[in-house]
Amino acid sequence: MPRKTRIDALGALHHIIVRGIERKAIFKDDQDYRNFLDRIGSLLIETSTPCYAWVLMGNHVHLLLETGKVPLSTIMRRLLTGYAQQYNRRHRRHGHLFQNRYKSILCDQEPYLLELVRYIHLNPIRAKQVKGIKALATYWRSGHSALMGRRSCPWQDTECILALFGRTQGKARNAYEAFVQDGVKQGPRPDLVGGGLIRSAGGWSGLRNLKSMGQRVMGDERILGDGDFVEKVIKQADEAYDKRTYAKVKGIDLTVLANVVAKRFKFSAEQIRGASKQRQISKARSIVSYLAIEKLGIRGAELARRWGVSPSAVSKAAARGRMDSEATKIENKLFPSKKQSKKC
Repeated sequence: MPRKTRIDALGALHHIIVRGIERKAIFKDDQDYRNFLDRIGSLLIETSTPCYAWVLMGNHVHLLLETGKVPLSTIMRRLLTGYAQQYNRRHRRHGHLFQNRYKSILCDQEPYLLELVRYIHLNPIRAKQVKGIKALATYWRSGHSALMGRRSCPWQDTECILALFGRTQGKARNAYEAFVQDGVKQGPRPDLVGGGLIRSAGGWSGLRNLKSMGQRVMGDERILGDGDFVEKVIKQADEAYDKRTYAKVKGIDLTVLANVVAKRFKFSAEQIRGASKQRQISKARSIVSYLAIEKLGIRGAELARRWGVSPSAVSKAAARGRMDSEATKIENKLFPSKKQSKKC
């Protein structure tokens, strides 16, 4: 069965799990942990990507990120590729370090944000790497220590989380610590990371209760939320897929897209494909990059190859295009919604 595409959108909350290949260790010593933290910190600050929780375990990593101006797939590719290359050089090894595909679960933010922050930060206690909540406060391989004010982590959004527990920092930290302590007795939480149907029903007990009442619930392994949230997200993803299908049916490819954008800015498509840094041309190139990746399904690496630039240059251009209001106008013109299509 083919793998389902990941679902992402601006402002979406994702629980990301990265595992070593064959569940082998991805950190050998403290320097490896620090290298990973330095790399992810730089990436998240550069891309203005919010991080609410994180923990580095011996053979896997948990991250709780919100999609910012750069797609999470781009950030994760840069993070994992860069770290793996650095790790291999340092330890004189070859081959893959991570499993081919990291796990990314799109989460309904309101009911699950704090539950996931707690679940992720309790990993060291569940794995018996840390003895108790007091020791966890000084454990530097987890974002819990930053929330408790024991270490600085400029790329972690501690203010947002603490604001949910109290108005003053002291009261907020006390309430947060009590909340985490209360989660110790819960043990493993398969309802947060298990199968999509289990998550949607609120765990096995919830699923059994729904079945006993003859009710059905929609689930998806890529999503953490109730059935209504799952249905809403899948509908939005289907609409995005419909736009790609529409593009194929209408014969909209990279050449057509570049010509439309160039015409709007009143210069040639060749100028977009060139190396000019003139402001309007650069703006047009960013819009083409964004729409080519998001609406035509062209990979950033393929776009970089065609244009003779680096993949990181394409990623940055697409991020700028995503935030440009002109991109929305061109998108609506080329890829009308179903309602707009019916009117035409």
